[in-house]
Amino acid sequence: MMMDWYLPIKALHILSATVLFGTGLGIAFFMLFAHYSRNVATIAGVARLVVTADWIFTGTAGLLQPVSGIALIVIVGHDPHEGWLMLSYALYGLAFLCWVPVVWLQLRIRDMAVAALRDGSALPSRYYRYMRLWFMLGWPAFFGLLLIFWLMISKTVPGF
Repeated sequence: MMMDWYLPIKALHILSATVLFGTGLGIAFFMLFAHYSRNVATIAGVARLVVTADWIFTGTAGLLQPVSGIALIVIVGHDPHEGWLMLSYALYGLAFLCWVPVVWLQLRIRDMAVAALRDGSALPSRYYRYMRLWFMLGWPAFFGLLLIFWLMISKTVPGF
């Protein structure tokens, strides 16, 4: 009976992983190109959409990943303490710990850009500090998720 759920849950797990990773790449692409445009209206508009997309897509997929992952572990009968799973948990935790401040930064970046657009002023220096931090936090999450994909496929810890 449990195996009847295996394929739908695995499909959900794969789709949510794809959405999580793809949305992250898309958000990074649009935020960076808006930033490099130096056009306050573009930055404000893109930042508004990025905040919304991050909550809807990244947030939802981010919740579905551990739920579907735990269900798959139970259905398949994996030892939840296997090395590749333990490393996956740690990398997922790292990605989450990067995402939380990124969301906070995106909200502030959006608010600063909207205020600058409304007031007809330049972006404050804090905007540029926040964008640098936002950019730096994206890299560990990006490489962490790439490694998780590899772990899910190989089911081995690299070098072991």
